[in-house]
Amino acid sequence: MSIIGLLVLLLIAAICGSIGQALAGYSRGGCLMSIIVGFIGAYLGMWLSSQLGLPEMLAINIEGEMFPVVWAIIGSALFTAVLGLFARR
Repeated sequence: MSIIGLLVLLLIAAICGSIGQALAGYSRGGCLMSIIVGFIGAYLGMWLSSQLGLPEMLAINIEGEMFPVVWAIIGSALFTAVLGLFARR
């Protein structure tokens, strides 16, 4: 994967992570945290969709790497909501 492909992948993960954080109503950190939440959300969302037998929706192909946008947003919203439950006092 080239540097441009990696930067595009990080940008898409950051956008998906920030949308997921906005849907959950809990945001901690800045752009780097949004990228991390986006990638964790993608893995969590794809695992959830495979467990429920749901299809992969709106996957973007970046130099051979597939990034599931819808499942990344759903997974990051779920991950952020769980973090918000444990972080609040």
